[in-house]
Amino acid sequence: MPTLSEKKALVDEITEQLNNSNAVYVTNYSKMSVADMGDLRGRFRKGNVQFKVYKNTLVKRAMDTIGGYETLYPHLEDQNGFAFVNEELAAPAKVLKEYIKEKSKPKFTAALIDGDFYSEDQLDILASMKSKDEVIGDIIGLLLSPIANVIGGLQAQGSNIAGAILTIAEKGEN
Repeated sequence: MPTLSEKKALVDEITEQLNNSNAVYVTNYSKMSVADMGDLRGRFRKGNVQFKVYKNTLVKRAMDTIGGYETLYPHLEDQNGFAFVNEELAAPAKVLKEYIKEKSKPKFTAALIDGDFYSEDQLDILASMKSKDEVIGDIIGLLLSPIANVIGGLQAQGSNIAGAILTIAEKGEN
């Protein structure tokens, strides 16, 4: 049984995790084997996602100190693991979707991403979200495509004009 000072240290740790994250995912890991939990943790680690198991009451205390997490309170039941992420907000959803497809556990229960609540039936939507790098790549591609079209058009026009001048010059020599 943790002492009061140990519980306070855990609440401080959870508070720091929440403050440093733009998203928190709640997953129910009931009836998962230790080996499966280890495998799941490893997959989260590969995706640069912090995955921790905390007591729900300690998580709720940390959420109370920060505020804005009230929509997650009903989901703080049973045995939960918490995925914290800052940059790639869809990374936990992608890991969970793939893992659940293979093992049918854990159960995704909810997520709070940049203040928006996502319920258990929205895992597919979250997993299909593009990463920050993908969105930036799309924007750059959209910005560069008109420039590429203009340059291509000018080059094509230039080669047509040069070809026409060359043809006229050849006819003049004959």
